[in-house]
This record gives sequence, structure tokens and C-alpha cells, in this order.
Amino acid sequence: MKRLTILFLALISLNLFAASPQKSHKKKGKSVTHARVPLKTFAYDGKFCSGTGDINFLRLIDESFAFFHPNPIVPNLTMIYNPDWDTFTEGAGWGAWWIQNSYGFSYAATPFLQEPWSGILQKSWDLFWDNQGDGKRKGGWGNGKPDQLSELIAPDGSLGDAAAPGQIIFKQGDGDVRNHDWFYEATAAGIVMQSEILLVNRDPKALDHYLPKMEKACDFIEKVRDPKNNLFLVGPACNLLAPSYGGVRQPDGSFGKGYLTGVSITYLAALDRMVELYKLTGDKVKLAAYENRQKITRESLSRLMTPAGYFVKSVEPGGVKHGVLGQQQFGYLEGVANADAVALRVVDNKTSETIYNQIKAFPAIRPFDFLMTNAPGLDDTYISWGNAAGKGIEGFYTFGDWVNGGIWGTVEGRAILMYYRLGKFEDIRRSATRAMRWAKDFRMDAPWSQRGANTHNPWSDSGQFRVGGVAVMVDNFAIPAATIRGLFDCDYRSDRLILRPRIPGSITRYNQKEPIRFGEKQIFLSCINGGPKVKLVKINEKELTIDSPDEVVLFYDQLPAKSTIEITTEGGWPEEASVAIYPVKPSLVPKKATTPEAIVELPESLRKPFAILSAMMKKLGNESGAEPERAYLAIAIKSFEDYKVRAGMDPGPGYYRPITAERKEGINQFYERTAMAMYNGFVKKMAGYAEKGDNRQKRMAALFAEAQK
Repeated sequence: MKRLTILFLALISLNLFAASPQKSHKKKGKSVTHARVPLKTFAYDGKFCSGTGDINFLRLIDESFAFFHPNPIVPNLTMIYNPDWDTFTEGAGWGAWWIQNSYGFSYAATPFLQEPWSGILQKSWDLFWDNQGDGKRKGGWGNGKPDQLSELIAPDGSLGDAAAPGQIIFKQGDGDVRNHDWFYEATAAGIVMQSEILLVNRDPKALDHYLPKMEKACDFIEKVRDPKNNLFLVGPACNLLAPSYGGVRQPDGSFGKGYLTGVSITYLAALDRMVELYKLTGDKVKLAAYENRQKITRESLSRLMTPAGYFVKSVEPGGVKHGVLGQQQFGYLEGVANADAVALRVVDNKTSETIYNQIKAFPAIRPFDFLMTNAPGLDDTYISWGNAAGKGIEGFYTFGDWVNGGIWGTVEGRAILMYYRLGKFEDIRRSATRAMRWAKDFRMDAPWSQRGANTHNPWSDSGQFRVGGVAVMVDNFAIPAATIRGLFDCDYRSDRLILRPRIPGSITRYNQKEPIRFGEKQIFLSCINGGPKVKLVKINEKELTIDSPDEVVLFYDQLPAKSTIEITTEGGWPEEASVAIYPVKPSLVPKKATTPEAIVELPESLRKPFAILSAMMKKLGNESGAEPERAYLAIAIKSFEDYKVRAGMDPGPGYYRPITAERKEGINQFYERTAMAMYNGFVKKMAGYAEKGDNRQKRMAALFAEAQK
């Protein structure tokens, strides 16, 4: 009966965009199914986007944007900002920046992040680049007492697991670090991320600064390339979501090296982008060298695939493959490497479809809408070799709770990019809608345990990282970020930006109020959505010549400083049934109400800081060159205003974690703490200006001193 009720509610929801029966026709012997034509057009006018058609999908996109702006509805970036470092951190009390946790968010969000967030993101990644291994530096982690992490000295070029100012953990820090190899795939992911930032920003000074560091990182990875097959021979816990890779068990019980698929895929994604960077700089010698690395790495990928056309997790030097469904031993499906291969475009469309079809055909890997790291359980970790049920460190190796079959928002963001690439919109809806329910409960746990059911979370429900029942962690920002980036599948190159419109078929028209960035240029995108093929493109009302119906190519030198781009597509999207009911309450754009929600006054702790920030904003009103400070102040002031709205709001009963009176107060206190963090960040920034700033910055600091009086 419960299932029938849910289905009935879903049908009611779908009636918002009720449609006529689908139409099909034969084309070259194949049946082509087109999206239904709505009987009536419904419009949605949101804060960050607008459009017609599927109201709930448009709301999902709009509220996904809200994660990257202060707001009283869903968690946002202010809540993972560290004012002492002027960077992001993991969140939920984890005092560092992890590559494996932040990668999905950073990659997906880079095109549309505006200042100050884009600069803060770079500073966050600088925590790694500034602590990069050089063969001499110690990690220096901890409270000053030497331990196995602080004493690690990594090879030249290595990045690591976690970083903070002046500190780094060069190997995966959880588990038996004595068994762990250097963090090769995390280093490759760092190169991918820095390449994306450089390709988006196109800043010559930044290229000069970071490229030598990135070259060292690439050379570090190249040292483990096996010339016999051009694969990468590496030991335990050097995969991106470590320590779930155990290497190869030796006869004496130790663990040796194998060919890890994740290193090949992530490093190839890095090489694809390094090639574009050398095209941008004009360095032909290095371009040729990196094109060769790119070529031999791509050619070697076939050695890491099953006959069915998906990637294994690893291959032993003797040829045994780990991660082949149906095998008696090592018979599981690897989720992360397969999703990354599609999302990062290191494989072609045909292979991408084959990978997705295998995931779709194996429901056990997505039992609760999210993609698991693997399914069934691993029988090849160094903790549970030969035992897929698993056991180990404080129970976290149990299948479905951590890196063995767990659910990670950072991975799910890349899975969403895979779905967008292939036009699998209902997979996106189910995933992002489930994540939105968790977010509106203020439980962005990392990982979500019990294969994604998360009935009890061993990290966030208890222990030192519990913060008043609230968990806001960087991992899960990957999901709303990917929900945005995937809409146009932004592909940055040395001289152009390639767009491949992937507007969900149930949306007939989409308009994005937030721009994406390309160097110093801003691009506002819209789409009249008729399918996957590009029919017409206009830039500031001027028609653009289309060379291929599969993509829109925007050459940097030909783009105006501000571009409004309207894309019309055709060809029809396949119809998909929707069963995901959107969590409307609380809502970014609520329905009109007869009685407005109460606005609560600021508590005593926030009144003076708010007054000072407001006074400073007034003082900067006519100041030339103060755009960075105004951008930060606008966000900080909005954080205070959001507290007033949130404290007076009825957030509803909650979805997976009930919003009790205690939890509601905990969330309100979280908003209060966040507002103070933004204020303290500005205070620290102004103190730095006063002490070490240039003339402009010293004037900013003097104005702030006046505002404080």
C-alpha cells in the first residue's frame, strides 16, 4: 500500500507537466522516441535560473546554485570556510583539505564559481602545492610530536592526502600507513584540478607559477610507469578513494604492487589538460613530450578492461584482473574508476555507453540512487584479502560504510557528470533529489553509510566530529556543482570552450542567470531545448556558424567580454519515467503565502559585527579597485541576514533526519557561527592588509579601522 501511495504522489507531481502520448518514427531502420510535447507550458522563475516545462527539475537546478551563495535554505560554501586560513576545509570539524574529498566539488564548480570563492578555491589547493614533496620536506603533521605521518618525506613532485598551512600527509593517513605506497592517484587528481583552474582563468602569471609544480607532479607519476605495457605499477592505498586498494598479496603475506586503473584514468585526464596548457603557452617541446605521454597512456587503457567493455579496478603483474563481475575471486564492479572515465572524457562515447549499461544492469551498485564505490564487497584489501564480508579498523572496513562499498558525494558528483554526458536525466534527478533531501536536513555526511541508506552514520552521529547534529562537508557540494556543470558539459581547451547542451528533456526552455567564466569573460547561457543536436546558436543576438550538431565551439578571442548565448537544439530526447518526489520545503522560491515568515532579530553576539561590516560596505561604495573586498563583504553581510530568516523559518519536519526542536536550534547556531566566521575572515584579511599590504590594501585597512569605531 505504501508503494502505491508513493507512486500516486509521483504521478500527481508529474502532472505539473502532463504531456501527450509519445511519438515515434522509423529512421534508418531504428525507432526514435521523442520527448513528449507538454499540453501546457509551466514557467519557473528562480533566483539563479528560469525556464519552462519541468518545474521540479528547474527547482532542483535553482536550489543547486544556492549551495554556492549564502542562503537560508540549504548549506552553502560559507559553512566550510576557514577564516584563519582564508581557504575551504573539509567541514564538520575536520581541520584540513583532502584531495579525495574535495576533488568532485572543485572540478564541477570551477566554471561558475565567482569571487571571492574562485580565489579561495585556489588558496585551498595551494595548501598542497605549497607543501609539495621535494625529497627533503617532512609532512610536519600533528601537534608537534613526531609520528609516522609527520615524519614522512615524499619523493620530488608528490602531493598527498590532507594538507594545512605548512603541513601535509603524504600518504593515505587512515589504516596501516606502513603498508601504503605514495599517493599517486591523489597527485594525478591535483594536476587535473589545477589544470582546470588554469584553463578557466587563463592567467599568464598563474601558468608560470603552477606549471613547473605540475610538471614535477607528472614526472613523479611517470616514475612508476611500466615500459612493458605503459601501465602504472603501484602499491596499496594509492588510489583516490583510499585505502580500498590492497595491491597484490605476496606468498609471505606482505602486499606488493599491481596495475591500478584509477591512476591510468585520472592521470590521463591530467595529461589531456596538460596538453591544452602547453598549447596555451606555446611550448612546443613540452607539448610534444606530453602528447606522447597522452598517446601511450590512452592506448594502454584496453589492458585494464573486461571483455564486456568496462574497467576493472586493477590487474596483477601476472595478469589476474580484480573487479570482474562473475569471477569467483575479485568478482565485483568498480564504481569510481568507471564513472571517472566517462565523466572526465578519457574514453569515447561508445565505451562510455558500455560502462553505463553495465552499471545500469547491476542494481546492487546503486541500491539507494547513489553510485557505490564497489559492489559486492571487496575481497582484496590488505585488511580483508580473501574475505568479501570484510572486517577491520573500528568496523569501518565493513562493506557499505566507508571506502569498501560506501557512498561518497565527491564520487557521486562525477557520476552525475557521467549521466549528463549520456543524457540519463532521471539518474541525475534521483541522485540529486536524494542529496537535496539530506542537505535540507543539514546532514551532508561523508561518507553516507550502509550503502547509502545511512540509517546510522558512524562519523556524524557520534564522536569528535559531531557538531550539534549538523554535518556540512565539502564532499557533497560535488552533487549540486555537477548538477549545474553538466547542463552544458563545459569542456575548456587552450583557445576555446566547447559546450554540449544536456538540458533535461522535460525542460523545454532553460535560462541561466548566473554566468560561467572563461578567462576575463562572462558567459550567460540559455537553451530552447528540443534534443541533443545543436540547431541554432546566437551570441548577443548574432547567429554563429555551426560546424557540428554535437557541440558549440566558442573561441576565446572571438567572444565579447560579456556574452549572452542562446542555443536551440533538436532531435528529441528519449522519454523517461520519473518517480523521485522533490523535497520542496523549505524552498528557495516559496509559493506566495498570506502570512510572511517571521524575521528574527540578530542575537547580541552578531549585532556589532554586522554593523561594522555594513559600515565598511558603505565606505567602499565609491572606492575604485575595491571589487574583491566588496564581493567578500556582500557574502559576509548576507550570512548575517540569512541567520535572521533561518531562525524565524518553519523548515518542515525533515526528510531522513527529523528537524526536532533541538536540531532546529543546532542549525540556527550553525548559521550564527558561520556569520561570525565570515566576519573574522574579513578582520584577519584587513589585519594582513595593514601589516603587509600595498598602498591600495593599506587604504582598505584604514577604512576598516574607521568602520570599527
